[in-house]
Amino acid sequence: MIERYSLKEMKDLWELDSKFDFYLQVELAVCEAYNALGKISNEDLKTIKERAKFSVARIDEIEKEVGHDVIAFLTNVNENIGEASRFIHMGMTSSDVIDTAFALQIKKASEIIENDLDKVIKTLKNKAKEHKHTVCIGRSHGIHAEPMTFGVKLLSWLDHFERVKRRFLTAKEEIAQGQISGPVGTYSNISPEIEKIVCEKLGLKPAKISTQVIARDNHAYYMQSLALIAAAIEQCAIEIRHLQRTEVLEVEEAFKKGQKGSSAMPHKKNPISSENLSGLARVVKSNAQAAMENIALWHERDISHSSVERIIFPDSTILIDYMLNRFDRLVEGLVVHKENMLKNTSLFGGIVFSQRVLLALTDKGLSREDAYALVQKNALEAFNKPDGDFKKNLLSDNDVTYVLSSQEIESCFDSGYYLRNIDEIYSRFGI
Repeated sequence: MIERYSLKEMKDLWELDSKFDFYLQVELAVCEAYNALGKISNEDLKTIKERAKFSVARIDEIEKEVGHDVIAFLTNVNENIGEASRFIHMGMTSSDVIDTAFALQIKKASEIIENDLDKVIKTLKNKAKEHKHTVCIGRSHGIHAEPMTFGVKLLSWLDHFERVKRRFLTAKEEIAQGQISGPVGTYSNISPEIEKIVCEKLGLKPAKISTQVIARDNHAYYMQSLALIAAAIEQCAIEIRHLQRTEVLEVEEAFKKGQKGSSAMPHKKNPISSENLSGLARVVKSNAQAAMENIALWHERDISHSSVERIIFPDSTILIDYMLNRFDRLVEGLVVHKENMLKNTSLFGGIVFSQRVLLALTDKGLSREDAYALVQKNALEAFNKPDGDFKKNLLSDNDVTYVLSSQEIESCFDSGYYLRNIDEIYSRFGI
């Protein structure tokens, strides 16, 4: 089973202690850059690094008076440093700290999510190996189509997660930008060299241009990548919910000993994890829309985006971390009813083998239109009766048996024919 430590790690990442710690990392990196350029002495830098600390309680106390969280943070830090505090925040503006620290938070959150994605991909790959030859029915429009394997279905999930991971990694790379550029991004009181040194120290790339803030389309793109992860989870969750329906019952979520499904009906085993994931996906997708609304700001900057981001980024990253962990456990513990899959494939005397019969008739020289009419007539007759039997209908239809022998009809109902290219599909995934 998957480790659960990352859930707490992600939550802690967005606590105030963590936020202000990232602020402090940025401020100290700037001081180190000034020192590298000879603007802060080694002695003063040593004093700053030794004494720089903060207290969330003290910051809150100061903020009640000044009404500005960055100023409150700086005031608290400077209280602890003393005379050398004059070098703290030198030539900077609040957003230099906020946006660069925010990038560090998102970078750390992204590392957790990337690890979660890797676990899910590994679990899906293992499950697909296990069910490579587990025959089930494929569906289109919710209706039986043709035989496939449950492993192939899982490969489609795997492919989806590999795609969202690639998109997420691109977004992760693009959002890892810092800025130390001053009030409207013109480096009026600070050198671009400081920004370059700071970003290198922090593992970020300098924004090509900033207007006091880093452009919010970067953040919207990142949130879109999280929404796509949520959508991938949702698609799989909806499939599981359908396959667990009583009249289908091809898969079930794990149901542990002592678990209860209903307060009123003792027989119930509900797909609660899949339903939970379907619901949470709606939140993440909605947050992506809020991030889109943050792109348009007044002139060089306003703070209409700030209040939104304080909600949607912690919420979405924590939710995606939670959802990926829960989905991983769901897939790992999935109960697969192979017998029911086979039974559903054979419903109504195997009407899902209709195309094979159609092709067999055309191979014998019948026109496609005549062959289609013959097969459809026998298939629908079977489908419209509770005990309908497609194969039996074909064997009793003189128009069919005039063209195909009983042995040739029987051969059309071999599910192995549909699976002859499974190895080729699996080879594309290196399995």
